[in-house]
Amino acid sequence: MAQQVDQTHLKKLAMAPTKYVDRPVPNISLRDFESRVDEITTELVDAAENVGFFCIVDHGISRPTVDRIFDQSARFFSQPDSVKGRVPFSPQHNAGWEKNAQIRPSTGVADRKESYQMQFGAGMNGRWLDDDALPGFRQEALDFMTQVQSVSEKLMTCFARALGFEDDYFTKAHDVTRPESQTVCRLLHYFETPNVPNPTGEVYHRAGAHADWDFLTLLFQKAGQSGLEICPGREVSTSFGYGDGWTKVEPDVERNAIVCNVGDLLMSWSDDRFKSTFHRVKAPCEPDDYYGERYSIAFFNQPCKDAKIQGPMKRYPLVTGEEFTRNAMSRNFEALQDKLKIEQGDPGSPTQVGASGNRGGGSELTV
Repeated sequence: MAQQVDQTHLKKLAMAPTKYVDRPVPNISLRDFESRVDEITTELVDAAENVGFFCIVDHGISRPTVDRIFDQSARFFSQPDSVKGRVPFSPQHNAGWEKNAQIRPSTGVADRKESYQMQFGAGMNGRWLDDDALPGFRQEALDFMTQVQSVSEKLMTCFARALGFEDDYFTKAHDVTRPESQTVCRLLHYFETPNVPNPTGEVYHRAGAHADWDFLTLLFQKAGQSGLEICPGREVSTSFGYGDGWTKVEPDVERNAIVCNVGDLLMSWSDDRFKSTFHRVKAPCEPDDYYGERYSIAFFNQPCKDAKIQGPMKRYPLVTGEEFTRNAMSRNFEALQDKLKIEQGDPGSPTQVGASGNRGGGSELTV
């Protein structure tokens, strides 16, 4: 049952001190994957059913490889805006660079960040900076993306087994070598924010509370640059978790951990067995928060446009990957419009929370 939300009350909750809850985030090793696939599947299923978030280690992507792609990310974002503007974000292709552009229904204002979204195929035509501007960047990015895709496919194999599908069921549906691929790798740069009292009460949102609408997100973080927090959807009692208990997910660089979260697509594809979870990059506002600039890299496993999506129990109607993405974008846009109307004093358009799917993913699936 959807509920009407008092936006003034939510603003007060957003400014209140954060309530933190100590929830364990499972760590799952992919060591000896072929011989341990059944054991790993059991661990993944438990995490996906009960938490929605987990970390994977022993995944085969070396720490130097991760460090190099973060160096490349810093190289890209250090370019003048006029250079980055040569590869502007395209909503049609879900690729390119944008700055202070994403507005989430959970906040109603733009996230304070810039991002660069990359894909494997034709969606990137004209959206790579040439080697004269950024030598070696494109090849290093594609090499990294290929390695992450390989890790993703191991996780997909486990989830396919758990749901009674053939082992390659999800990997075929997310085949990045096909022209219909929609999978995205996103470089993110959050700007440093003032660590002083703000007399205007402005909140410097980094990534407002949302759930991703992809299959599975793999997130890379840098040491000392905290801010990622989770609030499992089934525990949320207010819109987007305001006032509810959050759990910090700190970067575990020592173990070279990749943070993973279930998206709305996997939740739907599993007939709601696996849980898509609210998360955010907190707006720094309390003494122990991290106020400096923050870099992260998110890999969003999105289905091929022609993939057929329906769970084994057929709880939801069959849709294609293209239709699922379009429907998710439409829900997000409608939720934002509802929020803006409420804040402008239109009582006839209450923001709906609950069964309407108002999860705040955003067209760029940001974390």
